[in-house]
Amino acid sequence: MQILNKFLILQKIYIFFISYVLIIIFFSTSFLCANTFKVSDIEISAPFELNFNKNKVIDAGFRDSFSNLINMITTSGDKKKIKKTTLKEIKVMIDSFTISDEKFVNNEYFAKLEVSFNKKKFFSFLEKRNIFPSSLLRNQVLLIPILVDNETDKIYLFTDNIFYQQWNNDKKNFHLLDYLLPSEDLEDLSIIQQMSNSIESYDFANLISKYDLQDYIISIIFKDKNQITVLSKINLKNSLKLDNQSFTNIDINNEEDFKKILENLKTIYENYWKKNNQINTSIKLPLTVAVDSRQYGKIQKLEKTLNDFDLISNFYILKFDNKKIYYRIIYNGSPKTFLNDLSARNIKLLEKNNIWTIK
Repeated sequence: MQILNKFLILQKIYIFFISYVLIIIFFSTSFLCANTFKVSDIEISAPFELNFNKNKVIDAGFRDSFSNLINMITTSGDKKKIKKTTLKEIKVMIDSFTISDEKFVNNEYFAKLEVSFNKKKFFSFLEKRNIFPSSLLRNQVLLIPILVDNETDKIYLFTDNIFYQQWNNDKKNFHLLDYLLPSEDLEDLSIIQQMSNSIESYDFANLISKYDLQDYIISIIFKDKNQITVLSKINLKNSLKLDNQSFTNIDINNEEDFKKILENLKTIYENYWKKNNQINTSIKLPLTVAVDSRQYGKIQKLEKTLNDFDLISNFYILKFDNKKIYYRIIYNGSPKTFLNDLSARNIKLLEKNNIWTIK
């Protein structure tokens, strides 16, 4: 009788354990299904006429969503490689979409579209075209635009500096860099004006130190008749780069000319940021991570963290027992980077026999 009772108790424990693990697997699957790129607030519209076709309007929205995502995670040079992507190829990468705020105004149809692209399929699409995407990391940088008029030998930092006044006027939703412009300070202006003969070599350390930002861009714009030359000192992730651009037959007081320069400079700065965060999808490092099956909070935190990393192309439950759940993670980078990424999220790992265990 005692043996039977022990058997029944063990059976209940086993059933509880299996149910518990199945619940975890269910939530894990839900997390995996969320492994997408979401592109939101895409505005779609078309005249509401006899030949109105809602599907065609949505298809146009798919193209715009794809274009926005491409603008966010690829450099301007790589975009040329995928100019001729067909609608069929785009649809294969779409997991789901939603339409909201539908309305008809003056015989015009308006709506907003949100599209979810499958990360794995999207990365595979880019990899086949030899394109390394960038992580979708937004960043705030300090921008110091300095206008130097060579004709009058004057330097403008705030007043009469069109770059300072209009830099943030046209923010695109696919831009990853947000620019903080310095506050107007007469002392800063006076110091910079005194540096007119050595402005290119001035380090701007005093001005930069006033702001709690590690990343900064100093744009020195030289204006000379119908030519603009821009020297940019770009410091991103503690890596300083110098960039020189020249624009001829151009007038910054002309709206179209100014817009052309502004868009060009923003594209250049976006490219530098993206190159710093490129993902080498050709690297597929398999890692095994174990977590205590009773620590549901740690399991949730791990899965959410793995979902947030663009460098992780895939992860799934490899096996489980009554003590641990083992995840197989496919990582597009080095083990050191993986450990640093998790450590930044306060997840510590110990390694033994090629298996990493969460503390």
